[in-house]
Amino acid sequence: MSIEPDFSVLIQAVRYLAIPFPLTTCGWVLITQLPVMSRLLTEEAHNLFSTKNMKLVFLSIVVLAIIFAVGYTAVSPLSSIRDRGSNRDLREFKDNVAALTAKIQKFESAANKESTPKDTEELKKDLAEIKEKFLKFETGYSQKTEIEELKNTIAELKAQVHLLESGLKPDNVHKRYPEVKFLNYKDRKRILITGGAGFVGSHLVDQLMLAGHEVIVADNFFTGRRRNVEHWIGHENFELIHHDVVNPLFIEVDQIYHLASPASPPNYMYNPIKTIKTNAVGTINMLGLAKRVKARLLLASTSEVYGDPEVHPQREDYWGHVNPIGPRACYDEGKRVAETMCFAYKKQENVEIRVARIFNTFGPRMHMNDGRVVSNFILQALQNNDITIYGNGTQTRSFQYVSDLVAGLISLMNSNYSFPVNIGNPDEHTILNFAQIIKSLVGGTSEIVHKKAMTDDPRKRKPDISLARKELNWMPKVDMIAGINKTIDFFRSELVRSKHQERNFFKPHLDQISP
Repeated sequence: MSIEPDFSVLIQAVRYLAIPFPLTTCGWVLITQLPVMSRLLTEEAHNLFSTKNMKLVFLSIVVLAIIFAVGYTAVSPLSSIRDRGSNRDLREFKDNVAALTAKIQKFESAANKESTPKDTEELKKDLAEIKEKFLKFETGYSQKTEIEELKNTIAELKAQVHLLESGLKPDNVHKRYPEVKFLNYKDRKRILITGGAGFVGSHLVDQLMLAGHEVIVADNFFTGRRRNVEHWIGHENFELIHHDVVNPLFIEVDQIYHLASPASPPNYMYNPIKTIKTNAVGTINMLGLAKRVKARLLLASTSEVYGDPEVHPQREDYWGHVNPIGPRACYDEGKRVAETMCFAYKKQENVEIRVARIFNTFGPRMHMNDGRVVSNFILQALQNNDITIYGNGTQTRSFQYVSDLVAGLISLMNSNYSFPVNIGNPDEHTILNFAQIIKSLVGGTSEIVHKKAMTDDPRKRKPDISLARKELNWMPKVDMIAGINKTIDFFRSELVRSKHQERNFFKPHLDQISP
C-alpha cells in the first residue's frame, strides 16, 4: 500500500520562512512530517525504492535540509545580536549608575545641608533597586520589559540629579518643610506681613508659620529677598505676593504686621521720596485694609522717632528730638507720621492698632551690605579690612537679637495694649567697645579706624522697657555675645558661597518664642 506524503504541510512550512523566527517553523514541520516518514520506513519499506516514491522522499529530505539550514543561519545571528545588545545595555546601565552614584556623593559632601541629604537617600534606594536588577540581568533572568523599565528609571534619576544640581526640587520628590503645629479654625489666623521677605519679617514668618497660622507675605523685594522665606514656599499655609504697599492690597486677613520700609540709613536715604511714600501712603493703605476687613494692625515703628534724644534712657512718653529736614528725616518723620495715622484711624474708625518702637536689632539673614553697625563691623572683620567707626566712638547703642524682637512683636500684637511700646535690649555699649567685641570674636588682622561723624547721628540710644515688662511680660533673653556668634557664623557661611545652589540656610526654631 502506497502512502502519499502531505505536501500541503510542507508548502505551508515554506511560507513561514518569511517569519522572523524560522526555528519555530522548523520544529512544527518536523513534528508533522516525522510520523509520515516513520510509516514510510516501516509499513511500506519495500515501496520506498521505487522511482516515484524515491523522488518524493528525496524531495522531502532536501526540503527539510533547506529548512534546517535557513533556521540555523537565521537564529544564530539573532542570538548573537541579542547577546551583544544585552551586554551593551548592561554596560550602559552600569555606567549610568556609576555616574549617578558619584553625583550623589558630591551632594552629600557639599556645603548645602538644607534638604539634599534626604533627597540623595531616596536616590540611593532607587539605585540599590537598579543594582539588584542588574544582578538578575547578568544571570540571564532579565527580560526586555525590565530593560525598558531600567532605562526609564535611569532617565528619571538623571532628571532629579539635574534639578538638584540647579538648586531646585524634583517634582516627584516631596519637599520637606519645618514641622508646624496644627490649629483648628477657632485658633488659626490669617496673617499678612508686609516686608515679610526682609531680615526681621522673615524671622516673624518663621514663628507664625511654626505656630500653625496662615501667613501671607507682601514684599516688593527692594531690601527683602525671596531666599529668606524660600523654605516655606509651596506650604499650604504660606503665600508670597510680589507687591508694593504704596498700591492698595485687597485680601481677607485677621492680623497685619506692617513692617514694609527700608530700615538702614544707606537704604532709606537712597530714595528718600520712596521712603516717605512707603511709610505714609503704604501705612494708609494698610490701615484702610484693616478697616475694611476689621483686622488688627501692628506698626513696626522705630527708635528713630526719638531722633537725637535729650532724655536717657528713652521712655515711650518722650516726644523726641528730630531734625525734620536732615538726611535721616525721610525715615524718622515717615515713621512719626505713620504713628500719627495709626492713632487717627483708631480714634475715627475704631481700627485696632499696636505700635512697636524697635531698637537696634541684629541676627542671621541681615543683608551683608546694608550699612548697619553690626553688619559693617562683622563683614569688615571677616575680610580683614579696617573696622570703620564714624566719629570718636563714644556714641552708644543697645543691640537686641532678632528672636527677642520677634517674640516682643507677637506678644504686643496679641496683647490688649494699644499705645507705643519700646522693644529693645537695654544693654548699652559704646560703638568703640562694640567694635572691639566684634574684633575679638572674629579674630584676624583688622584695625579700628575713625572717620568723620555722620550728620544727625544720635549720641545715645537706650530703651526703657519697663512698659514692655509690665504690659507684655516681655524682656530680651538672648545674650548679646551668643547672638553675635550666630550672626558671625551666618556671615562667614555667606562669604564662602561660590555657587547659587550652596544654600546658607538658617533653620527656624519655635522655642525662640516665649509663651
